[in-house]
Amino acid sequence: MKKIAVIVAGGSGSRMNNPTPKQFLLLNGKPVLYYSVNTFLQSYPDMQVILVLPEDHVATGQEIIDAFFDNSRIRITTGGSSRFHSVQNGLKLVEEESIVFVHDAVRCLLSTQLVHWCYETALENGSAIPVIDCKDSVRLITPDGNESLERSLVKLVQTPQTFHSKILIPAYQIDYKDKYTDEASVAEAFGLKVKLVEGEENNFKITRPADLIVAEQILATP
Repeated sequence: MKKIAVIVAGGSGSRMNNPTPKQFLLLNGKPVLYYSVNTFLQSYPDMQVILVLPEDHVATGQEIIDAFFDNSRIRITTGGSSRFHSVQNGLKLVEEESIVFVHDAVRCLLSTQLVHWCYETALENGSAIPVIDCKDSVRLITPDGNESLERSLVKLVQTPQTFHSKILIPAYQIDYKDKYTDEASVAEAFGLKVKLVEGEENNFKITRPADLIVAEQILATP
């Protein structure tokens, strides 16, 4: 089955206190974006990447591709006003039946093993959503105040959220709503159930300066 990774790199990096979008910040001498793209390309020799970038930073993204990768396996498109619309733009370039991975570019420490696990699960079940256990106590805000939740029943959702194209592309034809924060929520709104798979602790988002320091330490660990 054809494999396509839609890597969404549309963040502004406002919480990084840096004018450079976080996907372009350097991590061990390479842009954060490099690591996500490289992992997908390394995971399967026939993997193709669709890179979704802010319109103002397409040239920067192209420079990174030209510097580090075989650009015949990567295409660029521009993002939209929300994550939903950015993914929608990326899916417009999926022209053949395939397994589609949608991944946050700033989750730059995912492994090829996770990519393989998501692919195999989606091939069998139609979808694969990586999640990890919640280690903190959790409270739900209610009309009357708040209440405790059983944290063993709560999962933290990651990417790559992976689907058969026959499921994901039709799902993204629905009208946008603010509650669509990821691909799983779009699929569920379309009336589909999603399959959860075990994610990875290191597969966190780079959102704050301290995250870059942690990522550097992880990369330096043999």
